[in-house]
Amino acid sequence: MRQLVSSGSPFESSVGFSRAVRVGNFVSIAGSAPLGPDGRTVGAGDPAAQTRRCLEIIRMALEGAGASLGDVVRTRILLTHIGDWEAVGKVHGEYFGNIRPVCTVMQVAGLIDPAWRVEIEADAIIDAGGS
Repeated sequence: MRQLVSSGSPFESSVGFSRAVRVGNFVSIAGSAPLGPDGRTVGAGDPAAQTRRCLEIIRMALEGAGASLGDVVRTRILLTHIGDWEAVGKVHGEYFGNIRPVCTVMQVAGLIDPAWRVEIEADAIIDAGGS
C-alpha cells in the first residue's frame, strides 16, 4: 500500500510530487526547503534557522506518515555555500544527535530560490529502533 503525504505546497500537483511517500514501513521525504506556512523563505541568510525550518517540515511529514525523527536512517543535506556545513551540522545534531542516521552533505550550484542556503531530504524505516 502506498500512502502519499502532502505539505499543502501548490507545487505538489503541478510538479507531481509528494512531501513524503510511505510504502510499508519505509518513508521517503522529498527535499525540504526553508519555507514558512505563508510560502516565504524562513531565515534568509541564516543557514541554522533555515536548517531548523527544513527539519521541522521533515518532522511534520514523518508524523503524517506515522513515523518520527527516531525512525530516520538517512539524511541528505544540500548546501549552496559549503562553508555553512558546521552551522547546519550543529542544528542537524540537535535533532539527530542520539539517532545518528547516515548523512551526506554536498554543495550544489543552486536551489530553486536563491535565498535558500539549504535543502534536506530524509528516509526512514518505521520501527528502526531509534524511537
